[in-house]
Amino acid sequence: MPLRTRPDRTTALTTLSAPGAGTPSTFAPRTAVNLAETARRLAGDRALWAGLVDFDPISRYYARIAAEPDHEAWLLTWLPGQATEWHDHGQSAGSFVVLQGQLSERVADLDGPDRTPQVGEDVGRLRPGQQRTFGRRYVHHVSNEGPDPAVSLHVYSPRLTEMTTYALTGTNLRPIELQQKGVDW
Repeated sequence: MPLRTRPDRTTALTTLSAPGAGTPSTFAPRTAVNLAETARRLAGDRALWAGLVDFDPISRYYARIAAEPDHEAWLLTWLPGQATEWHDHGQSAGSFVVLQGQLSERVADLDGPDRTPQVGEDVGRLRPGQQRTFGRRYVHHVSNEGPDPAVSLHVYSPRLTEMTTYALTGTNLRPIELQQKGVDW
């Protein structure tokens, strides 16, 4: 069920049926890396990430599992109730696969008349094997609203260099902090 609002902000949901398999994404990255396929391939390589799974009761745990010239991959873990702030990924596009548990995602609408991001679609729960792929200019909030711990694998291209977090006021989102690689993570 792809949601397409403009060519540089496409999102698609696919289900992983086997390593390297799955429904092709509607996302066509501008880089040489096919993010959806790379995320599915890494998710299928359990030996790569299983030993890194850890949970932190204070904040979400994360570990970088790949750093290539044109992309990087991160493993994130989520205890029940843990969530991201509303955020973007700077100039990077991305794809993430749920490996364990379930995650909920809300996506901002960036096409409002005054260009102020608005809280948009609740795209629902993603279960193990389900995947979300998105382009640049994508603002979202991800949370573990389920009863069990969750694990997800995220791939970004180009590598993340900055992320902006947003504060929610009513249904509007306003930028509050620019986080930069080497300073904030």
